[in-house]
Amino acid sequence: MVIFTNYCLFLKFTVVVFFVFDYNRQENIFEAIQRYHCIRMEDKMEIVCLDLEGVLVPEIWIAFAEETGIPELKKTTRDEPDYDKLMKYRLNILKEHNLGLKEIQETIAKIDPLPGAKEFLDKLRELTQVIIISDTFSQFAGPLMKKLGYPTIFCNSLVVADNGEIIDFKMRCEKSKYTTVKALQSIGYDTIASGDSHNDLGMIQASKAGFLFRSTDAIKAEYPQLPAFETYDELYDAIKKVIEG
Repeated sequence: MVIFTNYCLFLKFTVVVFFVFDYNRQENIFEAIQRYHCIRMEDKMEIVCLDLEGVLVPEIWIAFAEETGIPELKKTTRDEPDYDKLMKYRLNILKEHNLGLKEIQETIAKIDPLPGAKEFLDKLRELTQVIIISDTFSQFAGPLMKKLGYPTIFCNSLVVADNGEIIDFKMRCEKSKYTTVKALQSIGYDTIASGDSHNDLGMIQASKAGFLFRSTDAIKAEYPQLPAFETYDELYDAIKKVIEG
C-alpha cells in the first residue's frame, strides 16, 4: 500500500488531498481522486484568458512610437494580423534608428494600467482563475505585471545582443493564444477569453465564451457574432454570467 499526495484546484481554493492507493484492489490514481470528489469530469472549472495590451494596459509599441517620434511603430496587431510579419517590421525599424531594449524598457516603466484595469482584474480573480495570454515579451512584461498585482502571464521572449540590440524573438508556440486555450481545455478547463485584436480571435473563437473588448470597428464588423464591450463592468458581468450558467 502506497500513500500519494495530490494537489487539486477547486474554484479559487487550493485543496491538498491525501489518498491511499491499494495495488491489491487494482484502483488507479485517477479513480481514487474521483472517489474523494477532488475531480469530477462533469464539473469542469472555468479559467479566464485575457489579452494584455489594449485590454489591461496601453499598447506598448504605440507608447514607444510617441516617445521616439517614429509613427511607423504605431502599427499593432489591430492593423497587421500576421504577428511574425509585424515583429520583423518592428525590428527593422529599431535597427534603422539604432534603438534597443533599454530604450523600450524606459518607455514601459512610464506606462500605467488603463483606468479601472487593476480593479477589474482583482475583482475577476476573486471570482475565478485568470491567465493573461499575450504576444508581448518577458523583457517587457515585468513592470506591468507589478502594477497589475502580479497576475499569471504567458508570453514570449526576445533575443537580445550584448549591446542591447533586439535581434530576434521567440514565440512560446505556434498560434500561441489559440494553442494555449486548447491546452487548458485538454486538462479539463472551460476557457472564457477576451481581447481586442486579430491575434486574439483564435482563443476567443475556440473558447466556451469569447468577447471582444475595446476592439476596432472593422474587427467588430467582420465578427458580428462576437459580443463586444467597452467597459470593464460590462465585461465582468458577461464573464460572471457564463460562470454562473
